[in-house]
Amino acid sequence: MGAIEDIWAQLAERYPVLQDSKKEIMEAYSIMENSFRQGGKLLTCGNGGSSADAQHIVGELMKEFKLHRQLPEDFVKECRRRYPEERLEERIQGALPAIALGVNPALESAYANDVSPEMVYAQEVFGYGRPGDVLLGLSTSGNSLNVVNAIKIGKAVGLHCIGIGGQDGGELRKLCHVYVALPERETYLVQELTLPVYHAWCRMLECTFWGNE
Repeated sequence: MGAIEDIWAQLAERYPVLQDSKKEIMEAYSIMENSFRQGGKLLTCGNGGSSADAQHIVGELMKEFKLHRQLPEDFVKECRRRYPEERLEERIQGALPAIALGVNPALESAYANDVSPEMVYAQEVFGYGRPGDVLLGLSTSGNSLNVVNAIKIGKAVGLHCIGIGGQDGGELRKLCHVYVALPERETYLVQELTLPVYHAWCRMLECTFWGNE
């Protein structure tokens, strides 16, 4: 845990206002770590800037962030056996499986039109989610209805639900297994603190799974 604590210490040094959120930040990290260890995946969702953050998180987890991610030797050997001249394995990086919701316009528009725009993320959670997966909902108010509905369906499916947003927390605080309350209320100020938190999570996870290689 030394490296994980170092990452937390760096975060707290740069953003002292996050000191009071340590318990929830570390609990959220532990939930994600345990899920990935057991073969689970992470689903993320939000609106506007929070949607951009949800996609940003996926980008950091699905490819190398700060460390080299050694590939499984069996996979490397199989690639070389099947495609000996192409060296495809040299252009693949280790990944932690993560999916951002709300990035398929055909699905989103069809569901919004045919059923309910407030249930689009919830439908994706039902389709993608499996017991033991993690759902991370981002909402600066904590009351974004499509995110709240996604969390409700996630809990019914058996997902571990994490929320991150402003200090009031809204409905997300009540619903999530862990809610990271950032000490701001203004949307842009909450978002300014959201990014360093999820960068710390991504660093912690990468360090956990590839830090000893």
